[in-house]
Amino acid sequence: MSYDTDVIVVGSGPAGGSAALLLATYGVPTVLATKYGWTANTPRAHITNQRTMEVLRDLGVEQQALAVGTPPELMGDTVLCTSLTGPEIGRIASWGTGDASAAEYGAASPCHMIDLPQTYLEPILASEAAARGAKLRLDTEFLDFTQDEDGVTARFRDRVRGDEFTLRARYLVGADGARSRVAEQAGLPIAGQTGKAGSMNITFTADLTPYVAHRPSVLYWVMRPGAHLGGIGMGLVRMVRPWNEWLLTWGYDIEQAPPEVDVEEATRLVRDLVGDPSLAVEITSTSLWTVNHNYATEYRGGRVFCAGDAVHRHPPSNGLGSNTSIQDSYNLAWKLAMVLRGEAGEGLLDSYSAERAPVGKQIVDRANLSRDQFGPIFAALGISGDTDADGITAGLETCLAPTAEGALKRRELEKAIELKHYEFNAHGVEMDQRYASGAVLPDGVVASSERDAELFHRPSTEPGAKLPHAWLVGPHGRRVSTLDLVGGGRWTVLTGLTGTAWRDAAAKVGAELGLDLRAVRVGDPEGRDAYGDWSRLSGIDEDGCLLIRPDGYVAWRHRTADAEAAKSLLRALKSLLDRE
Repeated sequence: MSYDTDVIVVGSGPAGGSAALLLATYGVPTVLATKYGWTANTPRAHITNQRTMEVLRDLGVEQQALAVGTPPELMGDTVLCTSLTGPEIGRIASWGTGDASAAEYGAASPCHMIDLPQTYLEPILASEAAARGAKLRLDTEFLDFTQDEDGVTARFRDRVRGDEFTLRARYLVGADGARSRVAEQAGLPIAGQTGKAGSMNITFTADLTPYVAHRPSVLYWVMRPGAHLGGIGMGLVRMVRPWNEWLLTWGYDIEQAPPEVDVEEATRLVRDLVGDPSLAVEITSTSLWTVNHNYATEYRGGRVFCAGDAVHRHPPSNGLGSNTSIQDSYNLAWKLAMVLRGEAGEGLLDSYSAERAPVGKQIVDRANLSRDQFGPIFAALGISGDTDADGITAGLETCLAPTAEGALKRRELEKAIELKHYEFNAHGVEMDQRYASGAVLPDGVVASSERDAELFHRPSTEPGAKLPHAWLVGPHGRRVSTLDLVGGGRWTVLTGLTGTAWRDAAAKVGAELGLDLRAVRVGDPEGRDAYGDWSRLSGIDEDGCLLIRPDGYVAWRHRTADAEAAKSLLRALKSLLDRE
């Protein structure tokens, strides 16, 4: 049986670009096909959370992302206002930049959050994928596929020449967005509601420095008459690049014909939300989109897998879109690589859907709930979505009045704004995705916490959790994260100085299985627990063992020493890799 490549990736967005980059990094022959001439031409997704930055760090492109991303100190104060020149309703210290959360975010990861629009993210992924061996087919439109027991044949149209051709691969990854042809043809079941509300994006350039530089933020939410048409009740002025490149989001009535947003109307909307009727504006694009509440309950159909918006479709609330998409690919790529190399059985691939489909549902539900949680702010101000400008002004004046009624309204408004931390500081949602599948062997010990699971990161080494970050000290006296000792497409046995038996077992088992199995002892020169943080987080004795997957997740935990370490490790890996 002949193949043109091992894996075909359809789509060059965050999911497709990262899938191609990961597969190329792991040495898998890969073709990425996109119907577009290059990557995204509008900024769309932008919030890049710590977990995604950890993925980019493992891929060796973190510094490239940092070089073009906006740092946290320019992201933090989400502003609620009546216009950029008008009165403020309130502020929310966001993305872990508040005094109360900065330390927690800092302790959770070696990486910090950045604002990285798709127009800057996607070229990094695609260029690096090509540099590492992936073949990029631009202007190549996916048409359909057929699959059999041995592979997938995909049909494409060359949009330059106009002809059609086929490519044959062992597997196909559909990362072709919310209107995914791949997901539809694979018959993936999609649950939820499509078309909840209508929204428009307007990208523009304008110097807004006088209105925003003193209160730097990514998001300025603006309460204006007519904002109820999009279902949220507020318009959005979003920073793309400080402080002259922007994206405005406004709603429209989805029950009516889609509006035609020309330059004149777009300029009027921009000036209205900014509050400057003479603002010099250049409109660079307009587009319409719909708010969805959809998620696939299965991510696999035979030899076809889907990732990104193809399997989870939701509003941009919480900034979860591109992050979840990249993490889908991070979960899938190493599994495909191991199966293709003969290091794992086909059953390992079943764990992709088992692990990521629940995450997709979680983030779709969370994003839609966050969108709905603007409602209490309007209630506290005593206004409804279709209130006119005079009504909005009167509601705010009542809330600010030095009266008993004003005091009551202020407490209501404070509580309503506090609820929005579930959108702008949902650290647990971002960092604590837990997996349950055949690629995880639970040990029956589950950490408990009284802290809110959505708001707070809860580091744990229980199987199915991401390996916690702790700073160690490397051989040259510089700090190194525990996360830097794992990943890179390899399995890792992580133990302590007295865990020599596990180190020896890793060498023996790796050779027996033909597996590149790395052994790391915390305490060796490559990583000394100089601060004692790892000892507190590890969840095992110094002579115990954690088996870490290539995506940094704990697959198996043996909390103490084992006289038959090699047998235990071999048994665990055979089960995890479907090699029994």
